Order: sequence, then structure tokens, then C-alpha cells
Amino acid sequence: MKSLSTIFLILLISFASKAQDRKLKAYVDNKQFFAPEIGNYVEYHLQFSGTSINYKGKDGGLIGDLAVKMTFLDLDSIVVQQDAYRLETPFMKDSLVEDFYDVKRFQLDAGTYEFRLELMDLNSKHNPIKFSEKIVISDMTDAISLSDIEVAEYASKGDGTSPFFKSGYDIIPRILTFYPQQLSSIPVYFEIYNTEQLPDTVFAIRQTVVNAATGAEIPQLKQTTRHFASPVVPVLRNLDISMVPTGKFILTYKLLNRNMLELAEQTYEFERSNDNTYEMNTADLVLDPSFQNSITDDSVGFYLESLIPISNATGIRNIIAVAKAKNADEARKHIQLYWMATDPENTYESWIKYKNQVLLVERVYSNNFQEGFETDRGRVYLQYGPPTNIIKRENSTNEYPFEIWVYNEIGKFSNKRFIFYNPDLVNNTYRLLHSDMIGELKNPGWQQELAKRNTAGGNAQDANGGVQDQFGGNANEYYEQY
Repeated sequence: MKSLSTIFLILLISFASKAQDRKLKAYVDNKQFFAPEIGNYVEYHLQFSGTSINYKGKDGGLIGDLAVKMTFLDLDSIVVQQDAYRLETPFMKDSLVEDFYDVKRFQLDAGTYEFRLELMDLNSKHNPIKFSEKIVISDMTDAISLSDIEVAEYASKGDGTSPFFKSGYDIIPRILTFYPQQLSSIPVYFEIYNTEQLPDTVFAIRQTVVNAATGAEIPQLKQTTRHFASPVVPVLRNLDISMVPTGKFILTYKLLNRNMLELAEQTYEFERSNDNTYEMNTADLVLDPSFQNSITDDSVGFYLESLIPISNATGIRNIIAVAKAKNADEARKHIQLYWMATDPENTYESWIKYKNQVLLVERVYSNNFQEGFETDRGRVYLQYGPPTNIIKRENSTNEYPFEIWVYNEIGKFSNKRFIFYNPDLVNNTYRLLHSDMIGELKNPGWQQELAKRNTAGGNAQDANGGVQDQFGGNANEYYEQY
């Protein structure tokens, strides 16, 4: 089992303080697989931070240019395999840069090797980033075994044309093992080898998730599935982590024969942040008079539902169930219980602070159809706090009214942006159009959508997506500026 410290490496180099130079940041991981026609092979996954690369203009957009070199040496320092190549970033239209990925596969015999990696931004004057590590290639040629567990950023059925294609799927790897509250599932891929050697035609895979600190198992995630024997059995499944609380956890898959004897296993460690997970047990709750007096009889339903923007999937289901029951006493208890679980030391103070934010959001963002916390702007404000900066444009000649919210920091993330727009032009009904925050709506065509006010239809062959260049169309200028 790989430790968290070796699952991925953050490669970071700080360039000189010139305005045109950025910090190159990349993440690297490796996974081992087996294919009967190839043998044992290792995949190296690279994830490049889109905002860390120096770009140059090309055809109305931006292109970055990188150099990548991968080398494997045996124990005698003799080069066994090597690949050096030039890597262009995807075409970044309108300065909307995103992270991008690369994968390389190497067939290697079982044994121990030294892996060396060099990365260089060709639009920078600085030296390459260099990294090396020892890697042991396991022999899965004849063994009944499991591949490494590969987690996907996203996965879909593929046609074999993508470099990320494997066993019928295009799998974009997720290298980071931290899962914030906004992510409620983990797409998991692994392969099972040589089960045709079993005396039976079927076998089982058992899934468990345990707390790394306490060893306690999460019973809802224990699952056993049946599979048919084959030289290679690919498995792609979605692990629901909405109820997994904050902490470090170990996901394990075990291969079992018909008699439930364990034949092989593979593990994956991940870290979860889900602070608002709590048990909805109000039977023994002692009501706090001050807390309860802060909620009037005619507002209890309003304040109960106002917790939805800051609750996880399980919490939202609980809130909806209590709201449907229309029991004011249970709703009061639920609100207090939520804040007791969220901040045991300052329950009342945290509630009053949030209540004031809810009232602010109600004044500023509510409309004829929605409470303030039900709107996109209200939800984002309550979930992430007040933005560092807001750019408002209500009278653009080319675009619908829009707002760009800039957050310097959101938890472990930095420099995140949200774009809201009002296509109805009435009722203060601004909707979220695009964000680069993890777990939020990503819309590559946000500029085209924003400019539909003055653009009659889009043309798929038009490099601008049908967006007409007109005086006053400046949303991207503000977006790029921050």
C-alpha cells in the first residue's frame, strides 16, 4: 500500500519576480497494470496547473509549450527506457485556462528501477524541474491479482482514440487524494487478472472503507459483488462518500473465491473534509432557551431550510425530511443540533453569525420567486463567505447583466472565480454561469451564453462561438484580470 506521502508529488518551482513568469506546478503519480498482449506496464500520470504556465497568443487564444522527459534506469544505472517529447497545452480560448493532463505507459519487466522526470516550461528562461524515485514493478503475468486503484477526475465510454483510453473507458486520472465537502463521490477504476485459473467461473470483490485512525468500518459502504472469471476483468464504479465524515480513510478491494477465501487485495488512501456530517438524533437534545428564543414561530421553517447551502448531501436529505413533516419543535431541535455538531464550543455565537448572514443574503439577493439563500448568489455567499472582490456590470451593451465574484482563498484553494448573469433582465434573478471552483458549474461556453443578448445564434465553425465583438463586451477582460 502506498503511503499518502508517496501517492503524489507536488513539483513546484518559484521563478524570478518578473511579471511575465509564473510558477510552474505539476502533480505526478504512477499506477501499475497488466495486459496479456503487452505484459506488466506502468502508467505515469501528470496533472499541470493551468494557471501556472506561461502562454503565448495563437489564433485568438493561448497556447503553452512544455518539454517532458521520462527515464527508467536499472540498478546498474543503465537506461532501460526513455521518452522525451514536447507537450503543447490545450488551446485556451479567451484566457480561460484550466488544468490539463497527460499520461505515458511503459512496458517493464518485474524488478526495481529508478524513474527520473524532467519538466520545463519552454516559454520560461529557467531550468527544468527534476525529480526521481524508486519504483518496483510487480509481476502479474500469471498471478491472480488486482491492478493499482486508479481514481478518475471523470470517466466516460471511449472509442480508443484517446491516450486515456483503457478497457472501453476514457479515464482522466485524479492525482490529488483530498476530497472536500463539495465532492460527494469517487469514480474508481481497477482491473482483476488471471481469474480464469480459478476452479470456478465466478468470484467476488468485497469493498470496504475504514477510518485510518480508528480502524472503524463504515458499514454503509461495505459491498460484495459477483464477477465472471476472465484473463482481465475491468471494474469501474462510483463510491458514494457523501456520508463519510472528516478524516483519513482506507478504501480496500479484496478478491474472494467461492468459499470467501481472500486471494488478493488492493488499497487506496484518501483524506476527507466533511465537517457538517452529524447524526439526526433529537430525542435526547436539551434545548437552549437563548438559542430557541432567537427563532420566532413564523421563521422556523425559513431558518431550517437556510441550512441547505452549507450542508452535505445527507444533511440536505435530513433537512428536507424535517421540513416536509411541518413539525416546528423538530425543526427547532434540528437547527440547534446542526450548530452543536458544527461548533460545539461556540454553538450559539456561530448560529447568530450565520443567521445575520442569512438575513443579509435575504435583503440583497431574494426575488419574487426565491428566498435569498435559494438563489445562486445567496448560496455561494453562505457556502464560501463574502468574496474578496465583486465586479458588477448591469449595463453592458453586448452582454446580459453580470457579476464576477473573486475569492482570494476558499479553504485550501486560491484565486477562485464565480460568474453570475441575469438573462431574464428582471427580478434580480442572477444565475451561476461558470466557476473554476472544484465541484461547481464549469461552462466552457460561458462567454457565448453571456453574449446571447446581442448574438443571434451560434456557429460551431466560428472561432468565437458566434460571439460578436462589440463595444462594451468586456466580461472576459474582467475575468482575466483577476
